[in-house]
Amino acid sequence: MGYVYILRCSDGTLYVGSTRDLGLRLVQHQEGMGSAYTRRRLPVELIWSADFARIDEAFAWEKRLQGWSHAKRMAFIEGGLDAVIGWSVRNRTAGR
Repeated sequence: MGYVYILRCSDGTLYVGSTRDLGLRLVQHQEGMGSAYTRRRLPVELIWSADFARIDEAFAWEKRLQGWSHAKRMAFIEGGLDAVIGWSVRNRTAGR
């Protein structure tokens, strides 16, 4: 089993991670042992997570989400995949 998750940090930024044990990982983040990024931005709040049958699937989603902008991540959190389908194309052509 694997999980991918998004945390909202105290400064409003979003942190994306993956883990085999979501509960333990959240405790680690809150105690300042999760990552250097979140350690400097405590407290953090879990705002989205998904579970996968395999950790490599969760890791692949982590990498995908890390490549997205803050706005695209928020749209995904609020509306799921349907909310971000065509997002990049729409943003590239909007300025023309």
